[in-house]
Amino acid sequence: MMVGIDGASGYAGAELLRLCAGHPELDVVVAGADSQVGQPVASLYPSLAGAYGSLAFSKVVADDLDGLDVVFLALPHGESQRLAPALVGRVGLLVDLAADFRLHDPAAYPTWYGSEHEAPGLLGRFAYGLPELFGAGLLGSELVAAPGCYPTAAALALAPLVRAGTIDPTGVVVDAASGTSGAGRTPSPTMHFATVDENFTAYGLLNHRHTPEIEQATGAQVIFTPHLAPMTRGILATCYARPTGSCTTDDVLRILGDAYADAPFVVVSEMSPSTKATFGSNAAHLTARVDERTGWVLLLCALDNLGKGASGQAVQCFNLIKGWSETMGLSTVGVYP
Repeated sequence: MMVGIDGASGYAGAELLRLCAGHPELDVVVAGADSQVGQPVASLYPSLAGAYGSLAFSKVVADDLDGLDVVFLALPHGESQRLAPALVGRVGLLVDLAADFRLHDPAAYPTWYGSEHEAPGLLGRFAYGLPELFGAGLLGSELVAAPGCYPTAAALALAPLVRAGTIDPTGVVVDAASGTSGAGRTPSPTMHFATVDENFTAYGLLNHRHTPEIEQATGAQVIFTPHLAPMTRGILATCYARPTGSCTTDDVLRILGDAYADAPFVVVSEMSPSTKATFGSNAAHLTARVDERTGWVLLLCALDNLGKGASGQAVQCFNLIKGWSETMGLSTVGVYP
């Protein structure tokens, strides 16, 4: 299968290159990156030298991607909606890793992203690419919007309990911490080593742009607070909700276990999940507790923000749509230490 990646010089793009190199059916033939035109892939990312010794980054237009079996867009928000209309019907499958086609309501984009959507007519045609919860919608799809790390972690933890009616879908709290790679490769003062090291900070208070997507994916009203942690990769989401009736920790773990019984990348256990356990993998680790003293249900999910939270999820969606094993080219176990 011939693959094109636009935005290949970013961290999600580099992870796509790595995953495609280990996938038996995928061959990257186009690596688009406006800021690195002519630069060898191996020069920017020496870790990829063994797989892409002769591939260089190029400036990509729609014609360069015409006829490819799959195109992954790993672009900053706003750019996919300008390119995607020119690719519809010209590539076998288009998978967007940005938020450009994740929200169903075009009116939400000016509120949360600050501008009108440039291709609102396509929003209803993109399948939401979270296979464990919305897998049926992926079958037969040619356009996929793969959710990012925060919405994926929150949805995997909360959605089964919302669907089961076990928790109240109003007033849900989602606190989540991410590694620095979630901010992308472009330098900024907040990402300097001296700023991030030995620091832990919250941001996007009350208005983070992933809030409506988390609500759409979970079916719950949430207050979402993201945090930046001094680590490279990983997401840990801690979610709090009120039960609708009497339930125990065993009950909640059983609901999660049943929901993901056939999901090869989701691990449900009594152990408290850690980001290190999912490092470099497409796995998500979940647990839950019911606190009888306060009456809260506690749900936790850890995953790799560049794996299950981005590029791994995109490849997983492609595998499903092609009828291959979900795990093809993807790891269910993390890298440790």
